[in-house]
Amino acid sequence: MPKKLKDLAKRFLAEPGKKPKLDKLDPGDTAGIFRKAHYERILQRDIKRLFEEQTLLWASREHAVLVVLQGLDAAGKDGTIRHVMTGLNPQGCRVTGFKVPTEEEAHHDFLWRVHKAVPMRGEIGVFNRSHYEDVLVVRVHKLVPKHVWASRYDQINQFEKILAKNNVVILKFFLHISKDEQEQRLEARIADRHKNWKLSPSDFAEHQHFDEYMDAYEDAISECSTERAPWYVIPSNQKWFRNLAVAQILADKLTELKMKYPATTVDPEVLREAMHPAS
Repeated sequence: MPKKLKDLAKRFLAEPGKKPKLDKLDPGDTAGIFRKAHYERILQRDIKRLFEEQTLLWASREHAVLVVLQGLDAAGKDGTIRHVMTGLNPQGCRVTGFKVPTEEEAHHDFLWRVHKAVPMRGEIGVFNRSHYEDVLVVRVHKLVPKHVWASRYDQINQFEKILAKNNVVILKFFLHISKDEQEQRLEARIADRHKNWKLSPSDFAEHQHFDEYMDAYEDAISECSTERAPWYVIPSNQKWFRNLAVAQILADKLTELKMKYPATTVDPEVLREAMHPAS
């Protein structure tokens, strides 16, 4: 394994207190790995690790894991879920997508619908978009005044602090693609009839706000990347590397928890004797 691949968490961490310059971060970075066979071997290893750690997570019931996936349209949120979570037990993994708030949700505070979807201890929860939409899209489209969305950074940090104090491990991934790559992916949806179902006029309209979204993401990441809830900026022009990076960081974080199976409450020998009573 290339040396650069040994600690992708450190490589792509958005350091707390520092504002990332997204235009200076290469969305095509692959950490020195280019051979498909090599990356597939690493990805399958990490998917196996994820399954093993998920089993421990479910058995021990001491932690919950929240994975937040954010990115522009066509950045690969669905693809990341499909490829990285493929080896997990569905019983212990929930995916929640956050779209435009319903009428009921809009009449609550912006975190109401999010808190309800937080995984319980023993589960891995994946957010496809999240509470960060309320400092991104609402900012770009001026849906609320600046003083409203700007005050939400602190509210988000307090919310995530509460989760962390209640044993929720939070990992937030920004899937970073270039403007050209986003355009190519959107055009591919037009050209491929099997992808036409993904077409949405809003996606193409949002592409015109690319630079504004980059500014919004820079602020959201710098304001809300903390030790207890870090942001990772994942180069995502290469879909395979995006999957590899997210899988490795997630597997490494779960391993760091050093989870153990709980002690058994019954004597296995007693159960064995019950199955095979002496005649």
